[in-house]
Amino acid sequence: MEINLVSDTVTRPSVEMLNVMFNAKVGDDVYKQDPTVNELEETLADLFGMEAALFFPSGTMANQTAIKLHTNPGEQVICDKYSHIYHYEGGGASFNSGVSCCLVDGKRGMITADLVKNAINDPEFYHAPLTSLVSIENTTNKGGGACYDIETLQAIKQICVENNLKYHLDGARLWNALVAKKQHPKQFGELFDTISVCLSKGLGAPIGSVLLGSKADMKRALRIRKIFGGGMRQSGYLAAAGLFALQNNINRLEIDHRRAKELGSLLEKMPWVANVEPVETNILIFGLQPSVDEKLFMEKLKQKGILISSMGHGKLRIVTHLDYKEVMHEYVMEVFSKLELL
Repeated sequence: MEINLVSDTVTRPSVEMLNVMFNAKVGDDVYKQDPTVNELEETLADLFGMEAALFFPSGTMANQTAIKLHTNPGEQVICDKYSHIYHYEGGGASFNSGVSCCLVDGKRGMITADLVKNAINDPEFYHAPLTSLVSIENTTNKGGGACYDIETLQAIKQICVENNLKYHLDGARLWNALVAKKQHPKQFGELFDTISVCLSKGLGAPIGSVLLGSKADMKRALRIRKIFGGGMRQSGYLAAAGLFALQNNINRLEIDHRRAKELGSLLEKMPWVANVEPVETNILIFGLQPSVDEKLFMEKLKQKGILISSMGHGKLRIVTHLDYKEVMHEYVMEVFSKLELL
């Protein structure tokens, strides 16, 4: 038995999801004639109280499209130093849009209105890049699944309004935040110019993200998606998986959160663990004692059939998900409790 806790992207479609996919009504989405894709886009736009939505093959493409929508070459994006758009999208912001990132030093990947305000370049000072966009990540990946309070996001929005900045939300794991904080999608829809949400992480679909925004922005996004090579034909088979995930897999995310918190509580008691970062959702980040060899530790887990990931700089990551069942959880807890490394 292999227990893969590397990411929540490792899930496979359930039999029920596959049946829905096989029976999907499809057309050619490049011509906007796929009824299931149209239904997914309309469903999500309505859920967030936004005007329109556009289906993408990946969250990275959705984020990169948003950056291109809101900026011109030579301009600058404000984001946290841990941001996915900076670290894990292949340098796409600079390659695709010709923009730089102003990295601010937030807490666990989360930034504040003051940090944003202090990072804005004077628009009259033409020697510096023109600040045009603020990008937020919720939950934060490198921040260990941390979630924003709505009040913090509202304060940042006010700074954006006062300084004529666009406001984008990378919501790859926003579903986790909604469940953990008992928030509503419309609270986010009324704040942001664009939001990207992922269907293939915690929700368990095999592929797909959706970008939300105004009708005008989504019309422009359609052209950018074409340029990026993101147009898909009978993609209703994939959209059907997304619709099934939205209907069946959101509320159960609290199970993933519980298991991550239980693992965190156990690891805090282990003598070979140096630190465990706060666990709010389904991501657990921890560090080993200096005397413990990281590669040896991961190899020991691998021999027990448990896979986790290294984030570098002494940080290890565990991500709970839909395919991580209770029997697996009990086994992992037992392995950790009996592991001797010192």
